[in-house]
Amino acid sequence: MTVDRAGLADFLRRRRESLQPEDVGLPRGRRRRAAGLRREEVALLCHMSTDYYMQLERERGPRPSEQMLASIAQGLHLSLDERDHLFRLAGHNPPPRGPAGEHISPGLLRVFDRLTDTFAEIVTELGETLRQTPLGVALTGDLTAHSGPARSLGYRWFTDPAARRLYAPEEHSLLSRMIAADLRRLATLRGPGSRAAQLADRLLERSEEFRAVWDDQEIGVHAYDVKHLVHPEVGALELHCQSLVDPDQAHYLFVYTAVPGSESYRKLQRLSVVARARFADAVE
Repeated sequence: MTVDRAGLADFLRRRRESLQPEDVGLPRGRRRRAAGLRREEVALLCHMSTDYYMQLERERGPRPSEQMLASIAQGLHLSLDERDHLFRLAGHNPPPRGPAGEHISPGLLRVFDRLTDTFAEIVTELGETLRQTPLGVALTGDLTAHSGPARSLGYRWFTDPAARRLYAPEEHSLLSRMIAADLRRLATLRGPGSRAAQLADRLLERSEEFRAVWDDQEIGVHAYDVKHLVHPEVGALELHCQSLVDPDQAHYLFVYTAVPGSESYRKLQRLSVVARARFADAVE
């Protein structure tokens, strides 16, 4: 497949001009004259240099990789059809859709982008964090930085002791059972050879604890309604979790809140101050 540089440039330009900062979770700022997003704002959203993005809109530069195209599609809040079109313009076959896909739908992103002062994250069915709000990063650290099977919280839970530090010790046993039970459900649902089945096989090789819990054949184990976390800076937290599901991509938006007026609520407010400062520095 060849690159349609003119088509790619025009498509990117029109998509950029159709978006406003508030559409993608960015502050509008003062003295704004741009009709849509600025090129430097798109570059920030897509995790690339402004110069690289400008080259694409000018029909220049190297052919973008599949990883770069995926980042552009997400940064510009493209639908799955638009994402696939972008890939074809750049001379690549589109990525798969469904449970194996990581492209977050624009609708889910629009909700997520308005939660900057809330602990929220978007995760796959295997517990791989795709997006975190600034408060989410302040609370749990950057969970998107992991690679390979360690991207899954379930894998880290049984192979990396550090993954458990944020969770109250009295809940570790229940969480182990819940993770194993949900992975068993997914491995059965998706079938042999699926990513869920492969992850289960890896854990059976790596973790004696996982093997013991897996052998119990449990299904439908659920966590407590109130989650107890232990943050290294603010201490114990009691949080409630609400979820929104995108069934087409098997993505979950989790939103964690504390009861207003509670000690946990005040602690989250303190963390929010830190998170807002970091977010402001990132977009300047």
